[in-house]
Amino acid sequence: MSLVKFESIKKLLRDDNKDKHRQELFKEVMLMVLSRATRVDSNVEAVEIAKVQEVLKEQLGQDFSDADIRTAASSAVFESQSIERYLSSATRKLDERERVVILASLATVIRSDDEIRFFELDFFDKVALALRATPSEIAGLIAV
Repeated sequence: MSLVKFESIKKLLRDDNKDKHRQELFKEVMLMVLSRATRVDSNVEAVEIAKVQEVLKEQLGQDFSDADIRTAASSAVFESQSIERYLSSATRKLDERERVVILASLATVIRSDDEIRFFELDFFDKVALALRATPSEIAGLIAV
């Protein structure tokens, strides 16, 4: 998976096939959102990077290095379009469970340094709105 190019997200903007790139898209959205969360308050801490690595390993079964996460966090993909635009496009292809996992993982990363800042709350809200998450999804509630 390309860490810098986010090919699945770019394909999403061009591709009308709803299921073709779904799993890869979920992985890239997780990586992008969690990595970007480490930079949102301009105070990147090692504990945040470590928590992103831990969450990605737990949720995706993949190991990512410190450099992978820092590269993804400052990717050129954010220069051409906002994260909200990418997530708004991605939400059409992500299911309820995937949105809940993304938001719960993001909350875990934000809480990792024991100090929640305004910029982190704002980022969480933007991600939740861009994913069109419902209040129950934000709370982590999924119907069985």
